[in-house]
Amino acid sequence: MIRFIFPHPLLSVALTLIWLALVNKVTPGNVLLGAILGVVVPILTAPYWPHRAKVKNPLKIIEYVLIVLWDIVVANVEVALIILFKRNRDLRSQWIMVPLELTSPEAITVLAGTITMTPGTVSAMLSADSGSLLVHCLHTDDPDGVRDQIKSRYERRLMEIFQ
Repeated sequence: MIRFIFPHPLLSVALTLIWLALVNKVTPGNVLLGAILGVVVPILTAPYWPHRAKVKNPLKIIEYVLIVLWDIVVANVEVALIILFKRNRDLRSQWIMVPLELTSPEAITVLAGTITMTPGTVSAMLSADSGSLLVHCLHTDDPDGVRDQIKSRYERRLMEIFQ
């Protein structure tokens, strides 16, 4: 019964908190409406999530998020320096194929989103067999290094979280 009411408990909590952030006022009515949305939306969308991702190591999520946030800050500075001080002819944009060991669709989605959120890189395409990800890098002299960094900083941690 509890599983029916809360098919995705973290989503329920997140929706309630997002609702309260959107209305920007914590009142009993807003909390109640947020809680109702937090219960109803996951119940209505549960059929579209037949194979939920299994998180094997939830504490690793905190480490992953902190690393991604740090990398976003660092990449913002690097991209700003590229924009301000590099001439167009000195830019070395590269397409990089990143072979994937990840098999979980959710983990691959998180990886692709992480790459895209980090300034200076964008994930462009996933191969048909989900075995590799095509990434565009704004500027690099070492495409193999970028690939290795993606695999060691992100993919390895996502494997610890999801597989």
